[in-house]
Amino acid sequence: MAATLNVIFGPSGAGKTTYAHSFARREKAVAFILDEWMARLFAPDMPEPIEYEWMIDRVQRCEAQIWSVAAGCLAAGTSVILDIGLMRRADRDRVREIAEATELPLQFHFVTASAEARRARVAERNVVKGENFAIEVTPELFDFIEGVFEPPEPSELQGAIISESA
Repeated sequence: MAATLNVIFGPSGAGKTTYAHSFARREKAVAFILDEWMARLFAPDMPEPIEYEWMIDRVQRCEAQIWSVAAGCLAAGTSVILDIGLMRRADRDRVREIAEATELPLQFHFVTASAEARRARVAERNVVKGENFAIEVTPELFDFIEGVFEPPEPSELQGAIISESA
């Protein structure tokens, strides 16, 4: 069976990272979680308050490195799971174009939940700081991310695996 590029997307607090880790264990795939890379590599140096340009520069560096390592895994025959944000349609289209250009089997996974459940989950994660905690998502940051996220069009969900968490 060919290695597959699995791409997870959804709004903040939907359960994407939990889904990615569970899927990786079940399918014996390698999960690349952008928030984990950002926390490990850059959180100690993060300016207060956070500066948008500072953050975006590092997100782009992490994404480039994730793609590089993921390409190696795929070339070796190992499926990968990308949880790298993809909040906007243009971001998801870019991934689709990369997969088509490189003839990679692509599977999108849309993970979602109600806004109330997601907001509560993020608030709890900020306090518990458990397995899926990478960075604190303040109520202001949550609201900002909500404004950035573009829900998928029905055409984007054709063939996608959809998971609605409680």
